[in-house]
Amino acid sequence: MMSSFLTDQQIASLVEAIQSAEEHSTGEIRVHIDSNTENDNAKTAFKIFEKLCLNQTVEKNAVLFHVNFEQKYLTIIGDTGIHEKVHQSYWNHLHDYITAEFAKGNYYKALKSAILETGLELKKHFPVTGENPNQLPNEITFS
Repeated sequence: MMSSFLTDQQIASLVEAIQSAEEHSTGEIRVHIDSNTENDNAKTAFKIFEKLCLNQTVEKNAVLFHVNFEQKYLTIIGDTGIHEKVHQSYWNHLHDYITAEFAKGNYYKALKSAILETGLELKKHFPVTGENPNQLPNEITFS
C-alpha cells in the first residue's frame, strides 16, 4: 500500500535515509504512514509505537514518525532513552519544522530532513562503540 503523497521512488529514498541515519548510532528510526485513522491519531500512534518499537531496542532509543497525510497529522514518539536526552523541546522543534514543510506540500523533503536530523541526534547520544546490529526493520510501514 503506497501513499498518494509520496512516490515509490521517494519511499525507497526514505528507507535509504533511515539506513544512513542509523549508521553511526545504536538508535532506530521507524516511519509509519496511516491512511485509516479518522480520529484519535495520537492514541493510534502510541499503539503503532508499542507494536513497532516499544521495548525492542536495548537502549530504549527508537523513534517513530507516525504520519497521517489525509488528516494533516503527525506524531513523533521517542522511547524513554532518547526522550531523556533530548527532552520535549527537541520533538516540538522537529514537529514544527515538519508540519510547516507539509503545509507547503514538501512531504518527502520534510520526512527525509527529519529522519537525517534525528539520526544526528541519536549519534550524539547513542554512538556506535562496537557492533551495531539493526534492531528494527528500516522499511516504512502503512495502514
